[in-house]
Amino acid sequence: MNAIQETNFQFPGQTAFYRGKVRDVYSFPDKLVMIASDRISAFDVVLPRPIPFKGQVLNQTASYFLRATADIVPNWLLDVPDPNVSIGLKCEPYAVEMVVRGYLAGHAWREYREGKRMLCGVALPEGLRENDKLPTPIITPSTKAHEGHDEDISREEILSRGIVSAPEYVQLEAYALALFARGTAMAAERGLILVDTKYEFGNLDGKVYLIDEVHTPDSSRYFYADTYAEKQQTGQTQKQLSKEFVREWLIANGFQGKTGQQIPTMSDEWVNQITTRYIELFETVTGQSFQPADAIDPLTRIEANVVQTITVN
Repeated sequence: MNAIQETNFQFPGQTAFYRGKVRDVYSFPDKLVMIASDRISAFDVVLPRPIPFKGQVLNQTASYFLRATADIVPNWLLDVPDPNVSIGLKCEPYAVEMVVRGYLAGHAWREYREGKRMLCGVALPEGLRENDKLPTPIITPSTKAHEGHDEDISREEILSRGIVSAPEYVQLEAYALALFARGTAMAAERGLILVDTKYEFGNLDGKVYLIDEVHTPDSSRYFYADTYAEKQQTGQTQKQLSKEFVREWLIANGFQGKTGQQIPTMSDEWVNQITTRYIELFETVTGQSFQPADAIDPLTRIEANVVQTITVN
């Protein structure tokens, strides 16, 4: 199979191109064509080997949840002409990511373990263990960096620096918490716990839209509900569906994205294991069977589907 490392199309009417960590974004006067590659990133670094079908999982999971939350907040999605492609409205992104956490896991736990009790201006209680449920979901924003690492930032700093206006930020907070509540309910229906996630928003003609992805394995962390309580009581590692297992493997092999560190070698077996975990997440969170797209010549397939759609529309 041919994993999609990158795309380099020249579509009719295209005005700009941007390559993100995972997605290749083609701009048009009034819309964006977002192609989910099979690249995988961790600690804000793109790893050297693409993961077969990861882009399809990402794109189809995002479109599933965008459609399922459109009644809460309008979103950018207009069409999904290919398993790896979404076409949507061209919004002006806000320069912050709204990270919502219901449990003390991942980055938040690593900060807490080091003795920090204030995360993005939010006070955390004493005596918490890794993966404990927080008293109430919290928002821990981060700056949205085009290059390098995203950075934690507080609500107060966002407002004082004028990154987002106060009325808009209040709306972003409300949308983020409502989306997290919906995601939590949908996860529960699938026997999962939505642990934490991030949302990105944009503005078009003075209106806030949910953009990018939502509740995907790259943006979210899930625990299995049926084993959560027992594992917490006995101090066991939680069984989870997320990209965290990739970060844990990197940490165990001496890499956290810091200067001078070398990315460990990714074996074929490890790459295949990541593919399997991503497909498992898609099927578990959506309840749908994963149907692999034609991977013999994915770039030709993608180009034909995009050209047909933008030409017709």
